Amino acid sequence: MPAFTAKDVQALRRLTGVGMADAKRALDELGGDMDGAVQWLREKGISTSNKLEGRDASEGAVAAVRDGRVAALAQLRCETDFVAKNAEFVSLVDEIAARVAAEGEGAVAQFTDAVEKLRTTLKENISIGRVVRLEATASQLVDTYLHQQSGRGVNAVAIVLEGGTEALAHEIAVHIAFTKPPYLAREDVPAEDVAAERSTLETISRNEGKPEAALEKIVEGRLNGWFKERVLLEQPYVRDEKHSIVQLLGGATIVAFAQVLIGS
Repeated sequence: MPAFTAKDVQALRRLTGVGMADAKRALDELGGDMDGAVQWLREKGISTSNKLEGRDASEGAVAAVRDGRVAALAQLRCETDFVAKNAEFVSLVDEIAARVAAEGEGAVAQFTDAVEKLRTTLKENISIGRVVRLEATASQLVDTYLHQQSGRGVNAVAIVLEGGTEALAHEIAVHIAFTKPPYLAREDVPAEDVAAERSTLETISRNEGKPEAALEKIVEGRLNGWFKERVLLEQPYVRDEKHSIVQLLGGATIVAFAQVLIGS
């Protein structure tokens, strides 16, 4: 008598998307061991989870964890928002972020099997995206902000601040969530990007018929506006655009920040 039932065969089919004969053969080979059968089908190239590679995974969920002086962000990617709102999917990204906070970014390697199980169960291209871990020193503080939609995180921010308060750190984290600056300071922007933008602005200004004598000043003004879109310290504060983030900081300093979004 086989060490499995017809219900086991059906369960394996649901997990892997294979036909009845392949599911039965896998269970025969592994003596009814369900997990072993899933792996066997994967290794044989029969499981449909192998066919998920390359499919667009522009949806997903993100998580943010703060534990003492450590903050961690994690991103789990999938194809549809239906899967992204799945309770097991959201629970996994939360667990990944917590483990990264506790053990470091290398902890994601521990989740290979869990991700593969979700891929076979939910039948989508699921993968771990960006993970970030920030750690503050004894004189610094760390904070996080997570924007949620439909029960899952979609926009996660972590920040390390020197010489400020938790309230200030949180305000800036919320600001980052809305403005999405890729750089902290002007000097962080790649020089080649700045040179290319300057050249483009010169061309635009000339095409508009701006006088040559005023061209340099006009280009610099427009370039400053370009920096404000990309550089956190130069951005107008979203709650009071009369003040920049530098002015909001006062004597505090942003040591580091990170942002993880779905679809990025």
